[in-house]
Amino acid sequence: MSDVTVRTGVPPGGAAPPARRARRLPAWAVPWVRGASGVVVFLLICEAAGRLGIISRAALPLTSSVLARVVLLAGNTRFLADVGATLEAWAVGMAITVAVGVPLGVLLGTLPGVRSATRAIVEFLRPIPSVALIPLVGLLLGPGLRLSATLIVYGAIWPVLYNTIAGIDDVDPLAKETNLVFGFSWLATIRMVSLPSAAPFIATGIRLASAVAIILDIAAGYLAGPINGPGIGAYIAQESTGAGDLTVILAATVWAGILGLALDLILMGTQRRVLRWHHTRLGETE
Repeated sequence: MSDVTVRTGVPPGGAAPPARRARRLPAWAVPWVRGASGVVVFLLICEAAGRLGIISRAALPLTSSVLARVVLLAGNTRFLADVGATLEAWAVGMAITVAVGVPLGVLLGTLPGVRSATRAIVEFLRPIPSVALIPLVGLLLGPGLRLSATLIVYGAIWPVLYNTIAGIDDVDPLAKETNLVFGFSWLATIRMVSLPSAAPFIATGIRLASAVAIILDIAAGYLAGPINGPGIGAYIAQESTGAGDLTVILAATVWAGILGLALDLILMGTQRRVLRWHHTRLGETE
């Protein structure tokens, strides 16, 4: 009897203890944990490179010093006002971008003749960098929110426009023809068939445009300085004058990256909820 007990591992008169199951993270938490792990490893490598002298502290401050200043900036009222101004310009610019880019993309995607007639103009304007237009736009519209919003619209409208055109081109022609055969108008067909089918493309274009908008907003503030008004770019430009504190400059730059990441996550979450049917079809889960 004792031999049987030893072999099976079951104590006399008792049941075997339940097997321990390895705890697994929820599916939605795995990308977050991996992303956070990558960031932590990168920061530790940068900190070690600074402390070991691989990177001169005269050229770049320690990562820990920059992160400490990042935390301090969260309580700086002046910097928070600049963050608010950056968000305001981003919101205004993105609202105009979507309001103009999506209908224009639907028009160009639906009417091949109009697309061919405007192709030369579009391809001429698209490569012109927005920052090169700062003097002209500033002269015509003046500094401040109008300058930032105009530059954002000019630079961010292209991802929205081209993704909308690609989405309209991807619509099944048979679905449109069937809708027209059943007596629906051209506008009703666009609303019922073309826009729902192109919605994933449009959402991707908006996310790409959001990143472009943040970059242009900060770049415009940095190049134009306080003349353009408040903003993270103007804050960095002011701190860069004279014997600027590189730690503060890098901390403000980190905040710019955090802001861009937060906006992208908000847009991605909104896209998943609004286009739940699309992600379900692809087999994606939240």
